[in-house]
Amino acid sequence: MPIAYTDLVALLQGIFVRHGVTPEVASVLATNCATAERDGAHSHGVFRIKGYLSSLASGWVSGTAVPVVEDVASGYVAADAAGGFAQPALHAARPLLVAKARAAGIAVLAIRNSHHFAALWPDVEPFAEEGLVALSVVNSMTCVVPHGASKPVFGTNPVAFAAPCAGGAPIVFDLATSALAHGDVQIAAREGHSLPPGSGVDRHGQPTCDPAAVLDGGALLPFGGHKGSALSMMVELLSAALTGGHFSFGFDWSQHPGAQTPWTGQLIIVIDPAKAAGVPFAERAQTLVAHMREAGVERMPGERRQRNRARAAAEGIPLKAEVLAQLRQWAGQAV
Repeated sequence: MPIAYTDLVALLQGIFVRHGVTPEVASVLATNCATAERDGAHSHGVFRIKGYLSSLASGWVSGTAVPVVEDVASGYVAADAAGGFAQPALHAARPLLVAKARAAGIAVLAIRNSHHFAALWPDVEPFAEEGLVALSVVNSMTCVVPHGASKPVFGTNPVAFAAPCAGGAPIVFDLATSALAHGDVQIAAREGHSLPPGSGVDRHGQPTCDPAAVLDGGALLPFGGHKGSALSMMVELLSAALTGGHFSFGFDWSQHPGAQTPWTGQLIIVIDPAKAAGVPFAERAQTLVAHMREAGVERMPGERRQRNRARAAAEGIPLKAEVLAQLRQWAGQAV
């Protein structure tokens, strides 16, 4: 059953507000979630709403927190999310972050005391649409076993990157440093799918392709063995050690049954390529893309999302009737 993007944003915003979230925070979260659904990132779209509501109801995360933005240095901004979500903190700090990047050529935003439960690429893509280059990392809850270890330490710890490209949409990617995103494991368990070999282990540390076994006391593995493990460690250092946020193993939600949102940190680096000498960056990016296509690359990072976005604009966002009915019920609408 198709629904227009703006209608989905409004529906999700209504859900958040009805469950105690301020309109300002609800607008940011709803837009993020609807954007993920529109662009085909289903593991971070409306699938996440139940987890948001459960975390809010448990008292684990604040839906009314007002982030505090701190002007730390010429190229450094910090934000205390005050126990709320990371995206409203980014929204509050964004004008100062962009101004510093334009002035100095590069700027950093360090977010702490924050919950991030969404796709990471929507955080960086808007910067590329303004001609900036952006890189972000965020850690999550402990569910990934480091290479050579016997128990989980890291989160799925994604990295997202966005850059402008002349003649087309920005180049954008978002990848977990684990073999799979945790949301993809949850969806596989719900739909009865197996996981690819090398994705995870069960509670006894034995390799498994059963998503239920991964979720029931098991864990994910990093992608690429020691290489993915090293990148995941880097994300922990940048997202937690540098920002002052929690490590993936550094919080305890045992007293908040229903809590699902990781309480960690996020780092965003923004670069103004206009400060570089020579040919404009976006044209250089276009040259690289052209050579990649010449070499046989058929799909660039972000192109599938762009196609899904165009399809949604023309046909609406497809949602199962029962999913839409559940959303409307949560929003207090007649079904």
